Amino acid sequence: MATAKQARETRGLPWLKLLVVLAAIIGGVAWYYAEVIAGYSQASTGYAAKYTCSCRYIGGRDMGSCQDDLLAGMGTLWISEDADAKSVTASVPLIESTTATYSEGAGCALEEWDG
Repeated sequence: MATAKQARETRGLPWLKLLVVLAAIIGGVAWYYAEVIAGYSQASTGYAAKYTCSCRYIGGRDMGSCQDDLLAGMGTLWISEDADAKSVTASVPLIESTTATYSEGAGCALEEWDG
C-alpha cells in the first residue's frame, strides 16, 4: 500500500515525462526543418542588415525609425549598429548573423556569405 509521501513524489512525474516528450518533439521538428530555417534566417538577416544600413547611413535616419520599416515578421531579428565601423548587424540568435558595412561611393554592402 502506498504511503502519502510516495503519492506526493509520483504526482510530479507526469509533468516531467510530458516535458521530456515535448522537448523531443521540438528537437525533432527543428532537426527536420534545419535547412529551411537556416535559409530563411540567412535571407532575412541579409535583407535586414542591408536595408537598415542603407536607411541609417545613406538616408540619415535613426535606428529605431529604420527598424520600424522592416517587413512584418522580422521583429524576432536582433539588429545592432557599430557606429565607428559604419556597419549594421542583423542576427537570429544561435542560427545566423549578417553584417552590412557602409563605404563612401559604394553604399552599404553585405559581408560575404559562407555557403
